[in-house]
Amino acid sequence: MHQWFFSYDGQQTGPLDQNAAVAQAIKNPNGHCWRQGFAEWQAIASCAELRAETAPGAMTAPPPPSQHQQRSDVIDYKIFGEDMQFVEIELDPGESTVAEAGSLMYKDSAISMETVFGDGSAASSGGGFMDKLVGAGKRLITGESLFTTMFSHTGQGKAKVAFAAPYPGTIVPMTLSNYGGKIICQKDAFLCAARGVSIGIFFQKKVMTALFGGEGFIMQKLEGDGMVFIHAGGTIVERELKAGERLDVDTGCVVAMTSSVNFDIKSVGSVKSALFGGEGVFLATLTGPGKIWIQSLPFSRLAGRMYSAMPKQGGSRDEGSILGGLGGIISGDRNF
Repeated sequence: MHQWFFSYDGQQTGPLDQNAAVAQAIKNPNGHCWRQGFAEWQAIASCAELRAETAPGAMTAPPPPSQHQQRSDVIDYKIFGEDMQFVEIELDPGESTVAEAGSLMYKDSAISMETVFGDGSAASSGGGFMDKLVGAGKRLITGESLFTTMFSHTGQGKAKVAFAAPYPGTIVPMTLSNYGGKIICQKDAFLCAARGVSIGIFFQKKVMTALFGGEGFIMQKLEGDGMVFIHAGGTIVERELKAGERLDVDTGCVVAMTSSVNFDIKSVGSVKSALFGGEGVFLATLTGPGKIWIQSLPFSRLAGRMYSAMPKQGGSRDEGSILGGLGGIISGDRNF
């Protein structure tokens, strides 16, 4: 059973068991909650686990009041693993999740698969063909496929579907309503989301930033009020920047940021640093206020190291052996 913690205006309460947490959520939904397994504090009013109907023997009650109608499906999830993670999403009947093609790990038989045009958000909001066409065009511009895969629970009870990360790293869950309904991320970071989340494009306004900012002219814009999951390489660091606070980051290490963060670039300094420092010519500058997510292992860096270690013209780089080529012959990796 989970132990819950609540926060109201900076004052924390807990731990509370499930029944006590539900009672507290009904008593005062105007705060944030956290339990083990959550990557961030969530608004109590948007947490499906703390609704009255989840308490054993409790009478069914309407969900806590909110300022607007929830457009995205409310999904439950659990993240497994450390270096090679996957996320398991639990769906109620009628709920759906949308994911990048090729990310499926497994699913229950009650969950159906459907390839949809665009990101599927137009279907959940009653949009027509033109809305779907615009959504697909946005994905094409960001370098993604015109299609995504929709996984819907068509049976009874609860059913699960899991999605795996494409390379070693960390899966980060985000509730968009906690960040003003919008997150800007690198174009290949999106893994999956609740149905209703819109996957759009974000253009860099400054030409220099677009050309040398590491993520290019176009980044992804995730909008809505539901849960999204993005993937970052290696270990991820979350930083909250105050107004005017600036952080200089390697351009490839920027994963995501809230829309209030200003993203720009600057030169690393002297010509010697640019040529021999190994960090490139430019650094990304992130200026608050807002939240940023930084990854320790960009895929481009991983791919570069793998490429440099590949045998050239049928030979071997002889890495890992103090005997060089002779060590390769002795170990059987090379022939005479």
